[in-house]
Amino acid sequence: MAEGARRILLAEDDRFLRRAAEARLRQHGFEVLTAIDGEEALRVARAQRPDLVLLDVVMPKLQGFDVLKALKQDAATAGIPVIVLSNLGQDRDVEQATALGAAAYLVKAHLSLQDLVEKVDATLASGSP
Repeated sequence: MAEGARRILLAEDDRFLRRAAEARLRQHGFEVLTAIDGEEALRVARAQRPDLVLLDVVMPKLQGFDVLKALKQDAATAGIPVIVLSNLGQDRDVEQATALGAAAYLVKAHLSLQDLVEKVDATLASGSP
């Protein structure tokens, strides 16, 4: 891994999507940490302090919105930008993510891996929490 590589936590329970997104992010020079459920995502974020979190909403053990809320309420992780990934595209879900402090909300069905990398780059460049 390149010195100074930006660290991304990818919290996604879908194995295929997780592996594909992890591979694409690594190709673009990111160090990628993964979590397969909400509790693991919270543990990894607190222990590793990634530069950005990609967070699925519907996950085992702890839902993404609960993870997002916990991250934003903890002073140690509150400044980490979180991009929510979901199959739920209803306005109320987007509004909830925004209200909880998400930097962006992406609907998986409309998302290419290249779009994901570009959104990560843009979010990191903007310094958006």
